[in-house]
Amino acid sequence: MTEVSRSAAADRILVVDDQADVRAALRLLFKVAGYTMTGAESPERALAVLERDPDHGEFAAVLVDMNYSQDTTSGREGLALIERIAQRWPDLPVIAMTAWASIELAVEAMRVGAADFIEKPWQNARVLNVLESRIALRRSRRSERRFGAAQALMMDEVDAGFVAESAPMRRLLDELARIADSDANVLLLGENGTGKTLLAHRLHQGSPRRERPFVRVDVGGLTPTLFEAELFGHVRGAYTDARQDRAGRFELADGGTLFLDEIGNLPLEQQPKLLRAIEDGEFERLGTSRTQRVDVRVVAATNADLAAERFRRDLLYRLNTFQIRVPPLRERRDDVLPLARYYLAAACRRYQRPLPQLGPDVDRALLDYAWPGNVRELAHAMERAALLGGDRCIRAQDLRLQPDASPIVAGASPSLQPMKLEDAEALLLRDALERHRGNLQRAAKQLGITRQSLYRRLEKHGMHGDEPG
Repeated sequence: MTEVSRSAAADRILVVDDQADVRAALRLLFKVAGYTMTGAESPERALAVLERDPDHGEFAAVLVDMNYSQDTTSGREGLALIERIAQRWPDLPVIAMTAWASIELAVEAMRVGAADFIEKPWQNARVLNVLESRIALRRSRRSERRFGAAQALMMDEVDAGFVAESAPMRRLLDELARIADSDANVLLLGENGTGKTLLAHRLHQGSPRRERPFVRVDVGGLTPTLFEAELFGHVRGAYTDARQDRAGRFELADGGTLFLDEIGNLPLEQQPKLLRAIEDGEFERLGTSRTQRVDVRVVAATNADLAAERFRRDLLYRLNTFQIRVPPLRERRDDVLPLARYYLAAACRRYQRPLPQLGPDVDRALLDYAWPGNVRELAHAMERAALLGGDRCIRAQDLRLQPDASPIVAGASPSLQPMKLEDAEALLLRDALERHRGNLQRAAKQLGITRQSLYRRLEKHGMHGDEPG
C-alpha cells in the first residue's frame, strides 16, 4: 500500500457502518493513507454528526453502508441516508458500500445521490482510489466556483476603471474588438504600467472563452528550476517539495485564456518547451511521461523588443499572430484627467475619505507631467493625494510627482534632433545611468527594456553600470 500525504484538516472521512470491526479496519487503512476518520454506527448518528457541522467543512467524503438493523439485504436504510445527505449537503461526496452487491442496488444508490460504489469485502487500493478521485473532483469544482466568482468581480472592476477617451486608445479598442472573437494569439507591446494586463482581461472578456478561466503567469517571476512545474504542473515526488499532484497554468487555463506577462524575460533554454505547448497544445507534467492536451488561447505581453532580444523567431511568430502596441500615457493626454479622477475616487472609497475637488493647478500639473511610470504611476499619485491632500481641495504639491521627470513638449528634444540613432541611444543610456547612479535595474526599467538588453547595449557603447545592492 502506498502512503499518501494529505492535509488532515481537509481529509476527514465519515464512515457509517453498524459493525465495529468494519469501522476499526477502515480507521487503520485511512490512518496509514493520511486520512482521519469519524465513525457512526447508524444513519441517525451520522446525520447528527453532520448536523453539528452544517457547512460540512470538516468532512471530505462519507462512506455509507447500505444495510443496518432493520434488514440485511434490501439496502433501503442506506439508500434513504444517501438521499438525505445528497439533498442536505449536495457538495459532499457519498460512497455506498455493501456486502450484498448487485447492479440494481448500485444503480439505485447512484440515482439517489451516491458518487460511487464499493463492494464488501473491499480491496484497499480500490477504496483509496475512489476516495482520492472523488475528493480531488470536489476540490476542483469548489476551486472553479471560487475562481469564477473572483473573476466576475475582477471583470466588473476592470470595466469600471477603464478609460479610453483619447484617439489612440479608441483605435486600440477597435482593433481589440475585431480580433476578440478569434482564437488567434495576441502580443501586447508597451512600456511598464500602460495597462497591458487590463487589456488582456478585456480581450478575454470579449471572446467566446469568457466563461472559462483567465490565468495569468508572471514569466519574469519564474525561476528556471520551477518553470516547468508552474506552467505544466507536476506529479507527487517529481522533486523534493512535490508532496502531491499539482496542475500547471496551461491545465488550469484549458478552454480559456493564458496570459503570459513579461514574456521577454523567458530564458532561451525554456523557450522550446513553451513553443511546443503553444504550437501543439501538448505537454507533460513534471515527473511523468503522460502527454496532456489543452485548448488555450495565449495572450503575451512585454516591454522589450523581442526581435532584438535572444528570443526564438519561431516562438515569436506563434505569439504575435496579432501584435498590438499599447500607447504610453504621455501619448493619451485626453485620458489623463478622467483617469486621475477615477483613481482619486477609488482611493477615497478605499480609505473612507471625503472626495475632494482638484485645484486649478492640479489639472495643469497632471497634463504637463511626462508620466514615466504611465497609468500605474498616475494611480499611485492619486492615492497619495487622497491620503495627504485636504478634505476639500487637492493642490499640485499633494501629487508628489518626481521632480526630475521631464515635462511633455511638442516634438522631439532639440538635443536629439541632429543626432544619428547610435549617438542618441548612447545619450539615453548615459542619461539613465547618471539619473540612477549606475543602478542597472532601475536604468533598464526607465528605458523600458530588460536588464539583459541593457547589458548588450552598454557593451556596444563601451559603458558600464553598477549592480543594484
